[in-house]
Amino acid sequence: MDNRIIYLDHAATTPVKPEVLEEMLPYFTNKFGNASSIYSIGRESKKAIEEARERVAKALGAMPREIFFTGSGSEADNWAIKGVAYANKAKGNHIITTAIEHHAVLHTCQYLESDGFEVTYLPVDENGLVSPEQVRKAIKPSTTLITIMFANNEIGTIQPIAEIGKIAKEHNIYFHTDAVQAVGNIPINVNELNVDLLSLSAHKFYGPKGVGALYIRKGVKITNFLHGGAQERGRRASTENVAGIVGLGKAIELATNNIEQYNKKLIELRDRTIEEITKKVPFVKLNGDRYKRLPGNVNFSFQFIEGESLLLMLDMKGIAASSGSACTSGSLDPSHVLLAIGLDHETAHGSLRITFGEENTHEDVDYLMEVLPAIVQRLREMSPLYEKVKRGN
Repeated sequence: MDNRIIYLDHAATTPVKPEVLEEMLPYFTNKFGNASSIYSIGRESKKAIEEARERVAKALGAMPREIFFTGSGSEADNWAIKGVAYANKAKGNHIITTAIEHHAVLHTCQYLESDGFEVTYLPVDENGLVSPEQVRKAIKPSTTLITIMFANNEIGTIQPIAEIGKIAKEHNIYFHTDAVQAVGNIPINVNELNVDLLSLSAHKFYGPKGVGALYIRKGVKITNFLHGGAQERGRRASTENVAGIVGLGKAIELATNNIEQYNKKLIELRDRTIEEITKKVPFVKLNGDRYKRLPGNVNFSFQFIEGESLLLMLDMKGIAASSGSACTSGSLDPSHVLLAIGLDHETAHGSLRITFGEENTHEDVDYLMEVLPAIVQRLREMSPLYEKVKRGN
């Protein structure tokens, strides 16, 4: 094994592709103009933004005027939820979501609860799936928004978005999906899915950090999230991150043009890893649906060990992985997602998330399986709980 870091945390972030960086670089230097300026280098920036908007729209099956650039996926989630909630308050104050959403959604919904809104947090089954029928039953006359993530960032479970979208449309309720983990990994057409709002983030599909987008279907009633300028057709104030937007446009084009071949490779790596871990490591549980999951996502809970210790020992062997969401890695609490699918606190603490990307190979899986079982066994030998199991108590 050489000194190369084997990066297995693509759900947290991805490297910027060379082709993406190449398109971005001129907008840091000679093409630095403010897109709101009328002189030539300003017009060049404006043109680059509109070209990126067209690329994003094409990737989603949307119209360019329905795409609005943001500073992140989290901002897009906040804008979608708060914007629809406040714009439609006269109609009702009820929102439906699930217990396993990203905190960008959960914390936004909790904030709205403190401001008089009512939120229903639907449970999920042991695989992390919400039932469309549960969604239907939760609808009230006061429901104005359903917000359910496309694919879970921790366990990789893909939700029945098309069925939920159909239910929302039947009841004339806006439907938002946090698709930050899905875009670039799953083919998406907003019209086929009956989605009214969709959030995405460039750094999840080999674009730069600090830039995202929100799809807002034409006719959706939504308030502005940022005020102070006329950018984004008066909908989102702030001088545009031109280089970032250009990078997002290029990255989403590359990701969606190559998605079938990319998925085939990731599914092979994912399935082989699941089979190897299940075969070589006892007392493990695969988290998330076995097949309705993101192509590159593997999430296991290992009994009798702490996930943090496992990550540190993998890092010492040159493997970068995760125990869950990068946004909550500083928390000592077990994953809310793993608790929601029925795991106890102890088992939830022993989770490992492996997420593959296009640079990963079968040799990476070979090396992972060379070191992982030994690390797990070593950590278990330190556990008094495991000692009881060995003794048959």
